[in-house]
Amino acid sequence: MSLSKSIMNTAVGPALIVVMALGVAGCSPEKAEVQEIIRPVKVVQIAQASDTRELSYSGSVRARTEMNLGFRINGKITERLADIGQRVKPGDILARVDPSDYELSVRSAEATLEAAQRQVETVDLVRKRAEQLFAKNFTSKSQLEQATLGYDQAVATRDSARSALAQAKNQVVYTDLKAGQNGIVTAVNADVGQVVGAGTPVMTVAIDGEKEVLIAVPETDIAEFKPGKIVKAGFWSDDGLALEGKVREIAGSADQQSRTFAVRVSLPNDPRVLLGMTATIEASAGNSGSQHVSIPLSALAQKDGQSIVWTVDRAADTVHERQVKVADFTADGVRVADGLRPGDVVVAAGTQFMTENLKVKLAGDATQQSASADNDGNAARRVR
Repeated sequence: MSLSKSIMNTAVGPALIVVMALGVAGCSPEKAEVQEIIRPVKVVQIAQASDTRELSYSGSVRARTEMNLGFRINGKITERLADIGQRVKPGDILARVDPSDYELSVRSAEATLEAAQRQVETVDLVRKRAEQLFAKNFTSKSQLEQATLGYDQAVATRDSARSALAQAKNQVVYTDLKAGQNGIVTAVNADVGQVVGAGTPVMTVAIDGEKEVLIAVPETDIAEFKPGKIVKAGFWSDDGLALEGKVREIAGSADQQSRTFAVRVSLPNDPRVLLGMTATIEASAGNSGSQHVSIPLSALAQKDGQSIVWTVDRAADTVHERQVKVADFTADGVRVADGLRPGDVVVAAGTQFMTENLKVKLAGDATQQSASADNDGNAARRVR
C-alpha cells in the first residue's frame, strides 16, 4: 500500500506542476486584455449657414372677390334656385322669399295714394273758390291763405303716398335674390323654409376674374413679405404646375387666436387653377439674425433635465456630451439656437448607448454629407 501511494505521489506531482504553469501562462497581461468596444454610429455634420433661406406656407386658392349675398328684406325662403358649384350671371334668381305680405303692402299703398289724390282734387276746388271770392272782396285774405295751405298739405300727403307705393313695389322686387356679377356659387347658408332677416348671408358667390392664395404667416417671418414681392406657387394636385405669384395684400394686424398674419398672393390667370385647390407658396428670405441649426429629433437627448447632443471628435474617434439650447420643434426635427457650430459632427441615432469618450466608428465614412444650418429649420441630412 505504501509503495502504491509513493508511485501516485511521484506521478501526480509533476502533472500538478504542469497544470499550474499553464494557468499562470493563461493569466498573462497579453491574454487577459479585453478587446475595446468600438460602436458604429450615424452622424450629421453642421455646415456653414447660407445667405438665404426658403419660406414655405400652405394655403387655398380662392377668388379675389367673394360676395355674401342676402335679401334686403325679412321673410321666409320659399325657393332656392342655385346649388353649390353652379355658375351664375347677372340677373339670375338664386332664391325667393314669400312675397305675400309685401304684395299686400303694395295694394295698401295704392289705396292710400288714391285717397290722397282725391283729397288733393277736393282742396284744389276749395282753393280756387277762395281765390275767386277774394278777387271780388267777398272773403278775407286769411281765408285764402288757409285754403292754399290746405291744398299744399294735401299735395305733400299725395307725394308721400306715392313714395310709399314705390317703396312697397321695391320690396316685392327684393323678394328675389339675384346675382349681380358672373361667378360661381361656393356656399349656401340658408335653405327653403328658413326665416331670414335683412342682410343675412344666404349664398356666397365667387366672382370670376383674378384668383389668389390666402396663407397665414407667423410674426417671425411677416417682415419678409411686402406688397409686390414675387413668390412661387405650387399645387398639390399637379406637381408640374408652378406659377409666379405676387403678394397683393398683408393684414394690418395678427389674428387674435393664431397670432398669424393673413397674406394674399395674386396668381396669373390659368385655367388649370381651380377654386379650393391647395397651394404652397415659397419665398426667399435673407438669413439675418440669430442662426438656428436643425438636427434630427433622434439626435437630441436629455440628461439631468438638460438638452444635450453627442458630438464626435474626429481626431480621436470619441464622443463627448454637449449641452444645447432648443429653439423649437419642427416637422423635420429640432431647431437648436445655441450649442452647435459649423463643422460639428453630431450623433444622429443611438444616443442612449453613448457614454463620455466612447470609441465610435462613422458608418460609411467615405460617403459623408453635410447638414445645413439656417433660420427656417430645414432638416439636417444624415451621414450614412
